[in-house]
Amino acid sequence: MEGGKTWIRVEIIGKGSYSTVSLAKSRTTRKRRSRRRSRINNEYGFHLEYPSLMAVKSAEISDSASLQKEREVLAELQQCPYIVRCYGEEFTDEKNGDMVYNLLLEYASGGTLAKHIKNSKEGGLSESEIKRYTRSILRGLQYIHENGYVHLDINPNNILLVPCLKKNNKRKRMRGSGFDVKIADFGIAKRFETCWKERWRENSCLVGTPEYMSPESITHYKQEPPADIWALGCVVAEMVTGKPALNRKQGEDIDSYLYKVASGLESPKIPSGMSKEGQDFLKRCFVRNSEFRWTAEMLLLHPFVAMGIDDVEEGEELVSPLEQERLVLVTSSESQQLHL
Repeated sequence: MEGGKTWIRVEIIGKGSYSTVSLAKSRTTRKRRSRRRSRINNEYGFHLEYPSLMAVKSAEISDSASLQKEREVLAELQQCPYIVRCYGEEFTDEKNGDMVYNLLLEYASGGTLAKHIKNSKEGGLSESEIKRYTRSILRGLQYIHENGYVHLDINPNNILLVPCLKKNNKRKRMRGSGFDVKIADFGIAKRFETCWKERWRENSCLVGTPEYMSPESITHYKQEPPADIWALGCVVAEMVTGKPALNRKQGEDIDSYLYKVASGLESPKIPSGMSKEGQDFLKRCFVRNSEFRWTAEMLLLHPFVAMGIDDVEEGEELVSPLEQERLVLVTSSESQQLHL
């Protein structure tokens, strides 16, 4: 099994045009990981320890610009539990002599939200599940926007499902609670000022996934936080119906499709099966004038995503992958002592 200095490739779990994603395991044992510190990772502000399993994105150096950009963005967003964690970068030499850039990321055992929606027996997800996921995505977007970034490619393939383990701070216990979601894939994310400068260039171009692009990003190359909110609305509608809110017809020319979205001839449909609160939530996401579209902060106060009984209780918090491993050890140790 090939890999790097700190990880071993187990299997390839995804492929793109220029990169692959592999499931990898750490070369260090849990005891050694608890002592190990990486100067390189510390320099970039990443988490200093490696969990047992990681997802490693790999690309040849000549094709690694987006991965290196993703590393730069994630270095500034690591304090948010609703954004995929990064454990640093590593360069490796392949057998054919090529040098490869590797980005070490949190492994999401639940896969993508797109896969979860596709596997849903009911054609869509339950509203309680939709509310929980929507709230987590909003919290991630709020953090991204507050730190001066726009994601620009929010879609179900870039939302990952991770085990949701919650820790009660008073009793220091861990309990399972299904899955929660995290935002991933920051390869085309940009800072506000960069978006503003590029908007006025003659060679400005569209970025993102067409089915989730907002009208203003198509007509005026306006790539700002409201574009992420429009995309979020598309994701929420898709979680309800199991189908994209804006679906390009088979064989339809991309320019023709984008023209329809930009001009209003094609608009996202608000599912009739949603609650009134859910429908109103989507209306706030799909306001065509981006100046009046609700922000992530505003949407977090909407009744549709208001805290419910299945949410994090007072004194509890979401637990990181490394903390999960530590808590498993503590819980197992205490359990053994009880049986002595």
